[in-house]
Amino acid sequence: MSRLRCSVAGDGLSWCRSRRSSKHHRTVIAAVATTFTVFFILFLDWVSCRSFRIPDYSDPSSAQDSEWVNFTPLGNASKKSAACLDGSAPVYHLRRGFGSGSDRWLLHVEGGGWCGDASSCSDRKSWDHRNTWNSRFNFFNWSKVKIRYCDGSSFSSTPDNELEYGSQLAFRGKLIWDAIMEELLSIGMSNATQALLTGCSAGGLATLIHCDSFRNFLPQTATVKCLADASFFINEKNLAGNGSIESFYHDVLRIHGIAKSLNPECIARNDPHKCFFPEEFIRNIRTPVFIVQPAYDFWQIENILVPSSSSDRSWRSCRLYILNCNATQLQVLHDYRNSLLRRLSEFQQKPESGVFVLRHGILTPLLVSTTKYTIAESVGDWFFDRAPAIHIDEPYPSDPTCVHVDLIWWR
Repeated sequence: MSRLRCSVAGDGLSWCRSRRSSKHHRTVIAAVATTFTVFFILFLDWVSCRSFRIPDYSDPSSAQDSEWVNFTPLGNASKKSAACLDGSAPVYHLRRGFGSGSDRWLLHVEGGGWCGDASSCSDRKSWDHRNTWNSRFNFFNWSKVKIRYCDGSSFSSTPDNELEYGSQLAFRGKLIWDAIMEELLSIGMSNATQALLTGCSAGGLATLIHCDSFRNFLPQTATVKCLADASFFINEKNLAGNGSIESFYHDVLRIHGIAKSLNPECIARNDPHKCFFPEEFIRNIRTPVFIVQPAYDFWQIENILVPSSSSDRSWRSCRLYILNCNATQLQVLHDYRNSLLRRLSEFQQKPESGVFVLRHGILTPLLVSTTKYTIAESVGDWFFDRAPAIHIDEPYPSDPTCVHVDLIWWR
């Protein structure tokens, strides 16, 4: 069972995720990640905070069977001073590859938003980040790792401000990241010939922030790439003309001491908090990157463009269900899409880049495609250098068969 837990910070921005509950059951489509698109595609199943099972594909006779993937506590956590916000040890899930995939690794960084003050960071301390995980996958014989999210900073926080909060909060995201990498390298990842680092939402932002360092951890002869799903959060003002997301990111960087974890080239030309926006530092990432992003991102529309604190109540049903939008509102959403595409224009000119922009805001990823390509085909073509991978959907409502989810019930 799961229920939704949200905290509100800065100009009405809410940051939510599912929690365990014995009383409620619902399929949570939460702000922690507008979509888990690519992890669906790579693993062909739902990935969330709930428990699932995975088939043992190493034995074809047991293809219909399933087994649990339990969490592994980070073994070097104490030695490396790596701790979650509540001081507990970070965890990850590992399933070893086999056959030709024994030296190939696929990592996925869980999403979960951010916290920008002591209250919202304290709320996160009770989140259960240590339950089991499952997947089915195309990269069926690769070693697979899911890194659980427990720091509220996209694995970028440093202990600089801990004394200010006594023993209440641990800001160790960057230490967690380094410790997990060290442990995975020690158990076989150092011999990887191919590796793909992926993440969704805040986990996708972590993927972008750490993409080059991940590449540097691995052999120079290895093929290493990164993929961020529903993680290209844009620095756009809301309907009232306020920069609520920029203000929130400023608070996130301040409390977590993140600046020293960000791209130094970006920091040299910007205020540090702006370098939490992918649009500001993606040009400096040297490792090949694939961006999957909904053009009408439900989370960004609801939390950046039209936050819950907005006085314009006519947007309530529109932001939760695009079919309820009137012509004026649709034009605002189209402008938001165009703003996203402008921010991606330079990136997509790089020959090693991959881009898949969908018209969907909430989607059923296994069925998602542009006119000619599915996400799975596009990601495969990009990773294995088979074909260019720049695919951008036409704006809504160009495809009348597109499924749009009504989220008003969720509220």
